[in-house]
Amino acid sequence: MGLKEDVIEMKKQIEETKGQSLAMELIRDNKKTNARICKSFTIVILALIMIIAVETCYLIYILNDIGYEETTTEEHINMEAEGNNNYIGGDNSGEITNN
Repeated sequence: MGLKEDVIEMKKQIEETKGQSLAMELIRDNKKTNARICKSFTIVILALIMIIAVETCYLIYILNDIGYEETTTEEHINMEAEGNNNYIGGDNSGEITNN
């Protein structure tokens, strides 16, 4: 083998290496892009889960915050014809007293 053949062989190997390097570089770039997209997708999913959780907690708070208001009334009945005023008490005893 001569020196000229060795140089030609080395040039072929260099060209093959360049081709492989370009292909490997493209593959590496695609992997980085896919990883970035996957991370972004994960962040979006987590944000949606957090929003749903906050809304659920707020709904539970609102449902538990409903209160009941109890009112009592007093009623005076004036019976002038008989001269008797009946008073129905507001203490929920149900007794009627004559005044």
